[in-house]
Amino acid sequence: MKISSIPHIFRNVKRGTEIVAVLSRYGLADWLSHTNIDFAKDQLKNRDGEILARHTREARIRLALTDLGPTFIKLGQLLSTRPDLIGKELAAELQQLQSNVPADPADVVVRMVEEELGQPIEELFQEFDPVPLASASVGQVHRARLRSREEVVVKVQHHGIERIVQEDLDVISTLAQLAERIPELARYRPVQTAAEMARTLRRELDFGREERSLQQFNASFADNPSVRVPKPHTDFCTARILTMERLSGISLRDNTALLEQGYDPAQIARLGAELYLQMIFTQGFYHADPHPGNILVLPGNVIGLLDFGMVGRIEERLREDIEEMLLAIVQRDVVMLTTLIKRVGTVPPDLDEAAMRVDVADFVEQYATLSLRQFDVAGALNDMVEIIRKYHITLPSQVSLLIKTLVTLEGTTKALHPDFSLLEVMEPFHRKLMLRRLSPARQWRKLRRIYMEVEHLAEILPGRMLEILDQVQTGKFDVHLDHRGLGPSVNRLVLGMLASALFLGSSLLLSQKVPPLLFPDSENPFGLRDLSFLGLMGCTVAILVGLRLLRAIGKSGHLDRKD
Repeated sequence: MKISSIPHIFRNVKRGTEIVAVLSRYGLADWLSHTNIDFAKDQLKNRDGEILARHTREARIRLALTDLGPTFIKLGQLLSTRPDLIGKELAAELQQLQSNVPADPADVVVRMVEEELGQPIEELFQEFDPVPLASASVGQVHRARLRSREEVVVKVQHHGIERIVQEDLDVISTLAQLAERIPELARYRPVQTAAEMARTLRRELDFGREERSLQQFNASFADNPSVRVPKPHTDFCTARILTMERLSGISLRDNTALLEQGYDPAQIARLGAELYLQMIFTQGFYHADPHPGNILVLPGNVIGLLDFGMVGRIEERLREDIEEMLLAIVQRDVVMLTTLIKRVGTVPPDLDEAAMRVDVADFVEQYATLSLRQFDVAGALNDMVEIIRKYHITLPSQVSLLIKTLVTLEGTTKALHPDFSLLEVMEPFHRKLMLRRLSPARQWRKLRRIYMEVEHLAEILPGRMLEILDQVQTGKFDVHLDHRGLGPSVNRLVLGMLASALFLGSSLLLSQKVPPLLFPDSENPFGLRDLSFLGLMGCTVAILVGLRLLRAIGKSGHLDRKD
């Protein structure tokens, strides 16, 4: 643990105690769930009276995060996008987390709006409904009407949420540093994962980022009449206040209303899928939360998108790798798919590539022969993530978020129309990807990028070589070696030398009969007399240390191994 983290522990000791108490209760429930002590299982309950030991392990984690409050709920929602770290079962469970945070009182909301926008609320809005439409972990949403009579929604950040989030993140950072020292948890990279989640959560606290995302999406779809994105009203936006156009339509949750209004669910599903595939594979900038509550159907089969707090970006090079992975699956190229997985993810040093290639081959054979109607995109993506997780390969957050978006998208389209095939919609995009990969413009961009990298290398290489030669000539050239696994060997060597020195010194004490003496002036049945007590104790300790050292060397398997 870093010394710099100690002040955080004392500063947030009360909150830290609450978190540890909740985690301990759920940890005890997890232990009881594996026993046959039925009467004890029913004693541990959460704040809603649910018996914890009767739930699955994944459900207990979800309930624990719910009990811990809005910061942990948000972190759980972010972890649900990382099945490569936590597994698909836990990721699916965490997707059920709901942020039903109590709304701030009306006077607190009004004061926040007036402080942020610098004017009385009567001068800002013609109408402002103090009763929120919804209240989530970070903020709450209110109906309002501008002086220009345009209907808007105002997203107001919860009072004091920044302080609460910062306290919780400090405690989480400390717990992550402790978890890093536990071998079973270290492979999940708790410190790095906690830091990544903290960055994402702090970005969501800045409503200015969501405002800029709205502006970018509006610019991208300015010429597309089949898509509507709320327009932000910049004059009424700050880092804590977001005012945007109010869209009126039918939510995809209300399938009955869609049928009553004469909409074709299959057509709506296709339009929505095409929209998302265009955002992902053409623009590289997409709405990353396509669950039914965030998508509206407006008159004229227009798709409306809501809630841009979570958006995904894919850089061109990563998009090329993902496209090549799709091509490798279609062409059943196991070697190429394995190579691409290793290129995209962070590979552990002890990767068993041969075993991984066998699992990838089974995966390709299972899905490559299916028809478009039978192909389960979500199942294929989840199975691939399980292979990646099995070999402890860590995916970039961009790829994990994309996988989660595609899985959610297929679930949303299937809810609209059970026979809908996302792969059928992806097939035309597959042909477009092939044509785009071979286009002269793309090849020219790639050559230009390579030329710029080579030019940069040519500029810096002579100077760097001269620096190395100067250091060699002046005797300042240092080579730093990292001896992996040398620590235990050095420890055994030092321990062996100490045991030898102790044995020799104790032998001298015995030979010189250094007092205090055992059996002075008398003989015992073994014929021993005038034994130095210190020498005898030293020899005994030296022998025990030597036996312990031999046992450790033998267990390590390096006693008499021949290389």
